[in-house]
Amino acid sequence: MTPSPPGSAREVFRVFLGLGLTSFGGPVAHLGYFREAFVVRRQWLGDRAYADLVALCQFLPGPASSQVGMAIGLMRAGYAGMLAAWVAFTLPSALLLVAFAYGAGSLEAVAGTGWIDGLKAAAVAVVAHAVLGMARSLTPDRERATIAVLGMIVAMLLAGALGQVLVILLGGALGLVWLRPTLEPGREDEALATSVSRPVAIACLAAFFVLLALLPLAAMALEGGALGLIDGFYRAGALVFGGGHVVLPLLQAEFVGTGLVERDAFLAGYGAAQAVPGPLFTFAAYLGAVMQTPPTGLVGATLALLAIFLPSALLIVGGLPFWDMLRSAPLARRALAGVNAAVVGLLAAALYDPVFTEGVTSPLHMAVAAAALVALANWQAPAWAVVIAAGLSGFVLL
Repeated sequence: MTPSPPGSAREVFRVFLGLGLTSFGGPVAHLGYFREAFVVRRQWLGDRAYADLVALCQFLPGPASSQVGMAIGLMRAGYAGMLAAWVAFTLPSALLLVAFAYGAGSLEAVAGTGWIDGLKAAAVAVVAHAVLGMARSLTPDRERATIAVLGMIVAMLLAGALGQVLVILLGGALGLVWLRPTLEPGREDEALATSVSRPVAIACLAAFFVLLALLPLAAMALEGGALGLIDGFYRAGALVFGGGHVVLPLLQAEFVGTGLVERDAFLAGYGAAQAVPGPLFTFAAYLGAVMQTPPTGLVGATLALLAIFLPSALLIVGGLPFWDMLRSAPLARRALAGVNAAVVGLLAAALYDPVFTEGVTSPLHMAVAAAALVALANWQAPAWAVVIAAGLSGFVLL
């Protein structure tokens, strides 16, 4: 498949804003929404290139789905596109959580929990559709199908970031020794090409490590304050693999354990974060807003949000050009064919737990999920419409 020509930051912002408003279900579901939006509907990149991006972001610390979004924005419209993708995908949930911090109240108290159950059921359909579509493209033979199943088994037995990294490594090793090159040079390699130069990439990687080392020292020297807040959230974004829920224990230790955020406020915000679309890392905006010491409010929320996502931005700009060069080598293409099959296995494992186990807990939940899958796969309904319909169905039925 030939990738679409470069676009504009405005186009990127518009598409990602729609995703930011409707992408419920957590990081695995987000990857399903992204595939539907950018591989199936708009053809901004192909399945192999998309799986390569997912594999890269599984290796990097930080929120994988947000990193994939940043990379797609960067590839589509340069640095402005990367910024547009991040702002549009992140802003809706961040604003909702800051509003909650200011006492806007829980959506659950207003509308109950049925609509949330409907959204979880929709996430089951979105992820299942993505797994089926990627399996058709990335595991077309018995060898790669076997790698995918082995990856699924390992991921289910070894939950967490360690299991994810091991699955990627296993897929690469099996691809290297078992598979033949399946990607013609130049056919989809251009899909990951960016305007980032090697000096800029090296500078971003250096900045990532320099900030990680110097921010704690600066925060200690100045006795906390704004630098202390930035340091805490930067380290959370830089050191947590797996993203999503994995970051919560670190944030709790960093801010609840030190008395900067009250325990009850932390738990209330975490509950609200489950009911909003977009990345769970926007929980940082809520924490920044409810800090017990300055900066707090909107200033604290803004600093926390920028600090927790900054490591991801630096790593994407720094890592994507080198990943693009690596994947063009013949041996790397064999390894990446195995990695892509392993990515299918990872998504299949996540489809079962936590997506299916949390999204389908009764026959009615299964009915909503099945109807949503048919709407996506057979009626080609847009994902945002399916999500809204599922939420309304959950409000009425569940």
